[in-house]
Amino acid sequence: MKTPLCVLATPLQKLAFPLKPLHLHPLKSSIPPLLPIIASTTSPPTPAQTRVDILSESLPFIQRFRGKTIVVKYGGAALQCNVLSDLVLFSCVGLRHVLVHGSGPENNAWLLRTGHASKFHNGLRVTDAHTMEVVEMVLDGKINKSLVDEINILGGTSVGLCGKDARLLTARPSSESAVLGFVGEVARVDPSVLHSILANGDIPVIASVAADEAG
Repeated sequence: MKTPLCVLATPLQKLAFPLKPLHLHPLKSSIPPLLPIIASTTSPPTPAQTRVDILSESLPFIQRFRGKTIVVKYGGAALQCNVLSDLVLFSCVGLRHVLVHGSGPENNAWLLRTGHASKFHNGLRVTDAHTMEVVEMVLDGKINKSLVDEINILGGTSVGLCGKDARLLTARPSSESAVLGFVGEVARVDPSVLHSILANGDIPVIASVAADEAG
């Protein structure tokens, strides 16, 4: 319950102090007057100017890494982003790239088409024999060749490979293979097959499928 307000009942003429008239003064605003809006006459940069600006900013890095080989991992949600035009551009100015890719959501979609739902353990795909067959088909047969096609269309030249080719990648079973199945780790890399491809100015595109020592 709120405390009631006290009302002064003493007649005004019996107050001990005279009432002074209240003088009102006009309020002075502290807000500065609005400045006139001046429309900018600068036109937005053209696409060509934007490319020039980007290259100018990139020049120190291009000079630093020119002639060096850079491995680019491309997979998962990143497959939805178009970075291939950047690879082609930097390839033209002397950087050498090796593109290693995964499959992103494509594996899940194709497994569902064959009546198998994807299962994961600690963020890794549980891969039985059927899943391995579908994954290899999607990675090496579909996505790899799509990336090669796109790089070629953008003006670059690329060669599609997987880890099995020329024993480029040799795998060993994962420490959790009892749960994960055909999921492995890279045990050895033999880049011999890449040397001539890179020397020719081409971009190797490698699907992340490999065999173990037994093949």
